[in-house]
Amino acid sequence: MSELSPDSLRDLRDRVRASVAHAVVGLDVEVDACLTALFAGGHVLLEGPPGVAKTLLARALATSLGCEFTRVQFTPDLMPADVTGTSVFHPGEGAFHFQPGPIFGQVVLCDEINRAPAKTQAALLEAMQEGSVTVDGTRHQLPQPFIVMATMNPIEHEGTYPLPEAQLDRFLFKVLVGYPAPETEERILQEGHARAPLSRPTDLGVQAVTGPEELLAAQRAIDSVTLREDLPAYIVRLLTATRVSASLVLGASPRSGVMLARAAKARAALEGRDYVTPDDVKALFQSALRHRVLLDPAEEIEGGSVDAVLARILESVEVPR
Repeated sequence: MSELSPDSLRDLRDRVRASVAHAVVGLDVEVDACLTALFAGGHVLLEGPPGVAKTLLARALATSLGCEFTRVQFTPDLMPADVTGTSVFHPGEGAFHFQPGPIFGQVVLCDEINRAPAKTQAALLEAMQEGSVTVDGTRHQLPQPFIVMATMNPIEHEGTYPLPEAQLDRFLFKVLVGYPAPETEERILQEGHARAPLSRPTDLGVQAVTGPEELLAAQRAIDSVTLREDLPAYIVRLLTATRVSASLVLGASPRSGVMLARAAKARAALEGRDYVTPDDVKALFQSALRHRVLLDPAEEIEGGSVDAVLARILESVEVPR
């Protein structure tokens, strides 16, 4: 497929939005954040309390994109082979054959990702960074596109394991999914009470409006979006501000700047532009960095938050004209 134009990308975004809206109500900002990450070729961590449609959002997006959807329910006893797959002995042939695990999907939902121990978490690192897994010394390429959408409950801590910094760094965005506004929740009740409890996205009217080939073409089109000459310096100033902030004990890495720039290019393209503006960077700054910096304990005790610190940094760093 030939490279898509910015207008084609904006049209594709609108089609996916409209399809997802049949199942997901009141999460327009979250849907746009996920689409920006997916078109940038990045992974998404959805954090929020139970029952706010995190899983439904991932399933609806996968259905709308026409991608193969797989799901891994993370538990404390989950083993790496349960995710990546394992070699199975076939007596008739007298040989082992690799049996792929659920990681071999195009949109992979890692549900309650923080319930698995570090050993299983590590099984995702190679997959998310390199698009492959190594089992018994043999490297297996994952299908393309390959996107991980993980969910996490920030409230419940019993039986959970903190995600390692290396794991968090593999996610392009951490998207916060909160409770809906009262008028939105009323609409959810009006529409939801007549649905069957086990309704799939397709049962709710979600349809595939594109396919893997077009999604890959869209991701390639992001490469040609122009990053203004003064924007790399602006992003570096933002990153530096996180490293010197007294409110943070860990600042943003250089990789986070590269990923922020890539996400800004995706946002510009999905808005129908072939160039990035400072507003693109500012709009994605918190989603791209909130999981890559650590709040100082003293700041936390005083009621501060990572998002509040990042908001202050955005206000204090000079924006290019």
